[in-house]
Amino acid sequence: MVKSPALVTFVSSLVLSLIAVAGVVTVGKDAAFYLDIAQQTSEHGIAVAQAQFNWPWFILLLAGTHKYLGVPLELAAYLWCAVFMAGTCALLVDNVRRRVPAAAWWASLVVLAMPAFNEFRGDILREFGFWFFSVLTFWFALRWQVAGGWWRALSLFPAILCAALFRLEALLLLPALALWQLPSLLCKEKRARAAQLYALLVLLAGIAGLGLLLLVEVFALPVSRLVYYANLLNPSHLLQSFSVFAEQLGDSMTYKYSRDDAGTIIFFGMLATLLIKFGTLLGPFALLLLDRVTWKQLFLSARHFPLFAWAALLYLLVLMVFFIQEQFTISRYGSFLNLLVVPHVALLLYLFAQRHPRLVKGLVVVALLVMLANVVSLGAKKTHYIEAGQWLSQNVASDSSIYYDDPRIAYYAGRGYPISPPLERALADPDAFRYLLIEADGDEPWLLAWLQQHELRVLARFANRKDDAVLVIGN
Repeated sequence: MVKSPALVTFVSSLVLSLIAVAGVVTVGKDAAFYLDIAQQTSEHGIAVAQAQFNWPWFILLLAGTHKYLGVPLELAAYLWCAVFMAGTCALLVDNVRRRVPAAAWWASLVVLAMPAFNEFRGDILREFGFWFFSVLTFWFALRWQVAGGWWRALSLFPAILCAALFRLEALLLLPALALWQLPSLLCKEKRARAAQLYALLVLLAGIAGLGLLLLVEVFALPVSRLVYYANLLNPSHLLQSFSVFAEQLGDSMTYKYSRDDAGTIIFFGMLATLLIKFGTLLGPFALLLLDRVTWKQLFLSARHFPLFAWAALLYLLVLMVFFIQEQFTISRYGSFLNLLVVPHVALLLYLFAQRHPRLVKGLVVVALLVMLANVVSLGAKKTHYIEAGQWLSQNVASDSSIYYDDPRIAYYAGRGYPISPPLERALADPDAFRYLLIEADGDEPWLLAWLQQHELRVLARFANRKDDAVLVIGN
């Protein structure tokens, strides 16, 4: 009998990632962006990565793997992402096993089936490294909590640093650790150990600050990413963005008393949006929330996994700040919130199984189906991007001025990842380009009229089996 749910989870995760990647035909936009810069970096040096992306550490990992190990770039990227994902899943399961051994196998099911992060298995993203090292931090923290020791406490911070090299949001783990140990300061038996962690937090914060200054001044680390995050967290900028947003909404309202409540409507509307998206990304495990007893047990799960709970609350705050400042959110950004509640969901699922042994069997079946649905795509692939790229490489000179509706067409033509202006701007000034590659059917009335107006024609059309098409327009 297999006694290691973490090992089973690790292997199962690798298999799921293999299935997902096997069904990939075209890489995502982020992936093409990273791979193009990594290719240039492996050929021309680190300065290329620093010039084109302001947080290039994942790209440097890919470029180094390609250059020094000879692994093809795309394969290297998929391998790193699969291993990071498998490690994340295994560590989450082991964290649950350490606190509630009976819930470990339920944690394996949850972490392999929850759509929030499993739906990205076929992608190449920085998030995988961010997730892995963040969860590794929690794993180290639980080891330190049990056994203590300066070295165990010190091991937390390289993990946080590595997570931050993928995404700077990982720095929220520092206040999460501080809040986690706050109750221990009130307990005489635990005070010395908590003080150990706080001393290291202060020390490492100072070292990190000096290290960052060194990277900026000596190694010319781009500061635009740091400035961007500082502006996001600046209270005055945050209040200004919120006020402008509330004023815009208020101006669109008919009645004055409604305009006065615009700020409240926006705040709770945004919060509700994030929570609804969070619930949706739980997948079948959201059904647990229909059980009234589950709600009562939320505090029990928080007591078992307080560090995860603090991190989740802080990350929800980060999502709210980003939502207010940028006025949009996507499921990929929210996926880390779902990842942080995996131990809580696993415990709640275990307790639900004790109360409803028959119902939970149906939930398990649904979860297994969702697990497969996360990695098996039956939809039409974007083969037309590849075909358009191949045609371009064979028929158009590389120095021609070309507009790309999707930069991946250029990527598959071997012409990098150019950032083109919005389509509306290109259509308004078609003379700026020798060729335009746009996504359209080709028989739209507006397009036919536009072609006639500018004396242009469709030179080639490439479509997938769903008849989504890329048109090559020129004269």
